[in-house]
Amino acid sequence: MAAKTAGAGLEDRWRDILSVHARTMCEIDRALHPHGLGASDFEVLDILASEAPRTGDQCRVQDLVGRVHLSQSALSRLIGRLEKDGLVERAVCMEDRRGVWVALTRKGRDLHTEVLPLQRAVLERMLGGQVASV
Repeated sequence: MAAKTAGAGLEDRWRDILSVHARTMCEIDRALHPHGLGASDFEVLDILASEAPRTGDQCRVQDLVGRVHLSQSALSRLIGRLEKDGLVERAVCMEDRRGVWVALTRKGRDLHTEVLPLQRAVLERMLGGQVASV
């Protein structure tokens, strides 16, 4: 049997990373579903909680785009759902009418605090032993 090329080894590693990502996202979805959230919903809440830690702090939607691995339109729809559920508030940026600010509501902060340990437990279970090897 021929030895694997360097490219084939990279492909295998890439597929392993994708597999771990897919399984982890599914586990996060499963853990958060009873709370009405999915993994991507949580990512937005989590970024907002860290980037805008105090009540009333806001974050530009544009700044979230590169961090949640969703297209801008998918992110806008997700934020719309979170807003409809009372978890975030949106406001037009007065300096740049094309820009939109988003902020966690009290309900969003409370839900984030409640489910954060669930998400972190999934990460520990799924990635705890793998972080150094990836």
